[in-house]
Amino acid sequence: MPDERDHADPAHAGRLHHVELNAADLDAAAAFWDWLLGELGYERKDEWDGGRSWVNGPTYVVLGAADGTADEFDRRAPGLDHLAFHAGSRDQVDRLTDAVRERADASLLYEDRHPFAGGYYALYCEAPGGATVEVVAPDA
Repeated sequence: MPDERDHADPAHAGRLHHVELNAADLDAAAAFWDWLLGELGYERKDEWDGGRSWVNGPTYVVLGAADGTADEFDRRAPGLDHLAFHAGSRDQVDRLTDAVRERADASLLYEDRHPFAGGYYALYCEAPGGATVEVVAPDA
């Protein structure tokens, strides 16, 4: 039976429903996404041989094993540039930034301009596989 959270809700019209990501190394990518999404208030939703998913309210993120091989992710190529998430506070952005600096599977981007690389307070990091992730803080 499908999860009721998988269906559209008119109260959330125009908001993001879900995102699906593919990973060449599912286990390595899942460790990063499980950590980050957990920090952002997502809960584990499902797990199966070829993937994982996490949910936060009406939005969920799916991570699946990529079929075959592909070149390294290039955010400047046609397609997805990055994923951006809301943070609860600047303090949360700072904690996540410190944690990314300690992780072997992610790297901080734009260190010389952090935390205002985009003109506002945010974390920019590269996830396993090369996808760029942004976590944007509310105004102070």
